[in-house]
Amino acid sequence: MSTVSLTLIGKPGCHLCDDAREAVHAVIDQLPDGSPEVTVEERDILQDAELHEKYVEEIPVVLIDGRVHTYWRVDPARLRTALLEAE
Repeated sequence: MSTVSLTLIGKPGCHLCDDAREAVHAVIDQLPDGSPEVTVEERDILQDAELHEKYVEEIPVVLIDGRVHTYWRVDPARLRTALLEAE
């Protein structure tokens, strides 16, 4: 079984970030048996100047294996497909 790295970039007090977090975890919880294992890391732009500079206007940002998957709003169906297709 492969492992997929998902990074959620946001900041405290961001309602879109909270929505994205809920969507990410709901999708992961519903992945079928045999799906890649998904590791989730959350990064706070207020704690990382480089991330702040890069993403301040786009949070929340979801990265899959280090590549931008989406920003602002998470489409659960699109995220599910991307996670199942990730190698």
